[in-house]
Amino acid sequence: MTYEIAKTKNYSEGYVKTMGYWLFYRSFGEPGSKGTILCVHGGPGSGQERMTRMANLTEEGLRVIMYDQLGAGKSEKPSNERLYTVERYVDEIEAMRQGLNLGKIHLFGVSFGGFLNVGYGIKYPKNLVSLIIQSGTSSSPVAIAELKRLRNEAPKWVPDTMNRYEEIKDFFNPEYLKAVDYLYRQHICRLDPLPPDIHFPAETRLSDLNYVYRLMWGLHEFYPTGNATNWDVTDNLGSIDCPAMISCGRYDAITPKNSELLHSRIRGSKLHVFESSSHMPIRECPQEFFQVIREFLAQLD
Repeated sequence: MTYEIAKTKNYSEGYVKTMGYWLFYRSFGEPGSKGTILCVHGGPGSGQERMTRMANLTEEGLRVIMYDQLGAGKSEKPSNERLYTVERYVDEIEAMRQGLNLGKIHLFGVSFGGFLNVGYGIKYPKNLVSLIIQSGTSSSPVAIAELKRLRNEAPKWVPDTMNRYEEIKDFFNPEYLKAVDYLYRQHICRLDPLPPDIHFPAETRLSDLNYVYRLMWGLHEFYPTGNATNWDVTDNLGSIDCPAMISCGRYDAITPKNSELLHSRIRGSKLHVFESSSHMPIRECPQEFFQVIREFLAQLD
């Protein structure tokens, strides 16, 4: 596995025993005027490597820490299905905070990490300086309803093809993969050509899909069947009482409706929609992405 290592001083990496298992983490910089930001990756199960650009925030006086969740990247990968739940992953964030002795933190989460950030903000609000949620939600049912809408609003051949092959469970038919690929290129990453580390279903994604993703979400974003699909904490969003920044892409698979729901229920939160982006603004519009975070952090002074 290779990483896009940012040029930072005081880089370190290692393992922390967390809730009985060894999790791999990397640390960039040291706590400055703004403390520490803990970054929570998506997936579920995808690993931290696509978040390395977050290390740029060391320039803002932050120590930046990211880690591989249980079952992902270089962390342990037990086969016990009962370990892989949203609730346990929320508690895992707290165990990492304690294990690394971080004190109060800024918490950044992207995609599934954005789901976990919401859960953490509800359960452990007193441990947060701020909450930064990118392409997250408080409700898997809302997210799934929106994914179905995007699927059905695509050119007619896309939902027709997917419905036909899903009915007979022929998920690796080239026509099916072409239809899923269309949705990914509209709603996951719109860069053309794609970065070499981003694999879509028509290439290798379905055949290489990790155990955790299949268990918790399903075959792909637009075919949810996993154990996280009924998760919903919307009624508890009032428990979040720290400054919060919520963002998503205009064409995001986790649509603006999800972000607007969070914004409407989290007191004093800020909302930003990246108008030219889908699910990966850190790659699709990096300057705007970091500017939004920097302006949010600056307002906390």
